[in-house]
Amino acid sequence: MKITTIIGARPQFIKAAAVSTALEGAGIRETLIHTGQHYDAEMSQVFFDELGIREPEFNLGIGSGPHGEQTGRMLTAIERVLMGSRPDCVLVYGDTNSTLAGGLAAAKLQIPLAHVEAGLRSFNRIMPEETNRVLVDHISEFLFAPTKVSVENLRHEGCSESHIHHVGDVMYDATLHFMKFAEELDHSSTAIELKNKDYVLATIHRAENTDDPGRLDVILNGLQIAAANQPVVFPMHPRTGTAIERYGLANRLEGIMTISPVGYLDMLMLERDANLIVTDSGGVQKEAYFVGSPCLTIRTETEWLETLEGGWNRLHTPDTAHGIAHAIEDAQARAPALQVTRGDIHPFGNGTAGLTIAETLKESLS
Repeated sequence: MKITTIIGARPQFIKAAAVSTALEGAGIRETLIHTGQHYDAEMSQVFFDELGIREPEFNLGIGSGPHGEQTGRMLTAIERVLMGSRPDCVLVYGDTNSTLAGGLAAAKLQIPLAHVEAGLRSFNRIMPEETNRVLVDHISEFLFAPTKVSVENLRHEGCSESHIHHVGDVMYDATLHFMKFAEELDHSSTAIELKNKDYVLATIHRAENTDDPGRLDVILNGLQIAAANQPVVFPMHPRTGTAIERYGLANRLEGIMTISPVGYLDMLMLERDANLIVTDSGGVQKEAYFVGSPCLTIRTETEWLETLEGGWNRLHTPDTAHGIAHAIEDAQARAPALQVTRGDIHPFGNGTAGLTIAETLKESLS
């Protein structure tokens, strides 16, 4: 049995680390295609090295570009590989352009498609990620949904019940597995000497925040105001760094501890030891929930409604800089009263999502 997995961005490398191990254990032969959507060492190679992911059989080297151009180049290259290998199934993750291109290529060639993280919805079609995930769900034969909410979203849209599989969250699998390795490593490479629970960790990279100069200015100014009272650690995503330079916002970084992007294991420790995480990342929202750190999400909506339960994650629209700074203070003040049992995270499964996915594919495809 042959499965071709298509990955291209940081979160997908983490998910693949959990699922690829399970596929191998089930005796399924997997071929990896790396589209090159994230292509520099800090956003790509470090994750393969840290997580023990083998080198992809195909690295397409697509790189960055406008959505249509990037997706089209990926589609052409992926189709060429699939036509030569004819796998029994194509496996894609999440909601990136790599996901969409891989899904379309499989559908055009009539190869069964499996979508991990199916059923997520922000209900905001302005987001390119929302378009990607909806389209891929409706051309997939295997819909691997991480939560009950995502299952209901798929049912509401009329997806076939036989295609829907409630498996749990593969990123929870990865957190449980890799946290023990993260705790054993020397993390001095992050160049941060801070006390535990004595800093805010911030990550900003979504197009809705980085492509709008006014919005990005407000977010950075809000972090800058907060940094006057406590350390704010800001791993700089390449897209965000490019936008800051393009819009002339470098002065907004004064007082903020900016560092280069870090690997997954360093990021887990930074998340665990922060007193608050400020982000627009879907994956970081969940990781914050997994490790027990309160989160403030700089967006108007989230696909991960489960993280809002009990107040561990809160949404905030970046209208004003002082509004963001106040929201940070408010979230920190409420943190001691939060009541969630860390050892029993029911919404995201029990850490066996990868195994369930592998077993389902083996049984169905054989």
